[in-house]
Amino acid sequence: MKLLRVGPQGAERPVVLGQDGTAFDLSGRTPDIDGAFLAGLDPTGLAELARAVAAGELPETDLTGQRIGAPVVRPGKVVGIGLNYRDHAAEAGAAIPAEPVVFLKPSNTVVGPDDEVLIPRGGEKTDYEVELAIVIGRTGRYLESEAEAAAVIAGYATVNDVTERAFQFERGGQWDKGKSAETFTPLGPWLVTADEVGDPQRLGLRLWVNGELRQDGNTAAMIFPVYELVRYVSQFMVLEPGDVIVTGTPAGVTLGRPGTPFLRPDDVVELEVDGLGRQRQVLGKA
Repeated sequence: MKLLRVGPQGAERPVVLGQDGTAFDLSGRTPDIDGAFLAGLDPTGLAELARAVAAGELPETDLTGQRIGAPVVRPGKVVGIGLNYRDHAAEAGAAIPAEPVVFLKPSNTVVGPDDEVLIPRGGEKTDYEVELAIVIGRTGRYLESEAEAAAVIAGYATVNDVTERAFQFERGGQWDKGKSAETFTPLGPWLVTADEVGDPQRLGLRLWVNGELRQDGNTAAMIFPVYELVRYVSQFMVLEPGDVIVTGTPAGVTLGRPGTPFLRPDDVVELEVDGLGRQRQVLGKA
């Protein structure tokens, strides 16, 4: 099942897509796609929603010309994972981590998949990172197994983990500085429920800048796979419905391409993850 939010920023409404792509308004069932709604999407809740769609109980809605927002309302937290692909660690000149590298991004970095991305003031090395995003659907704390981890996942989405490398590496070595500017987490267009995605370790990821293919990887190449990441993170913080984990990027970022300019105003970044939809952002300046 594909869930999304449409409308002006701050006034989005929840929508579900039917099997044929028809859009149905969810406003009569939930005010938003938030933690409370996601917590109810257990197998029973999913089956009931699918039944309502199939039975024509939800009003159809036209998405033509409408802005697509992030598929979940502002998360409680966005947890980032760094250096989770061997080829990306190699291009960054970093050792393969013995444990997942964890950082946090402010929740107000989350924007829609096609919203403008702003190069921050003082930014000199703004970079892209196509990634798979995990959306949490049930509370997870001290999860003991990958099976338990899988059970707390509501679904997945495409995400661009935008990064200002000068802030990340040249301003004290704190990754959060380079990850936290406004608009730095375009998410969506859809939240695709875990049952529809199936195995999250078989998804291709691609990213283009001004039409040039820069990244072309697959989640099969992750150092720490999806369920292990969720289990691991739950040892250090409580995961709550609506939280988002961004799982790392494959090789091909500007950082690993000597002589390639970093992102500039008016550059166009496009990215996709198999089955999770495509994004398009035009770069601007804060």
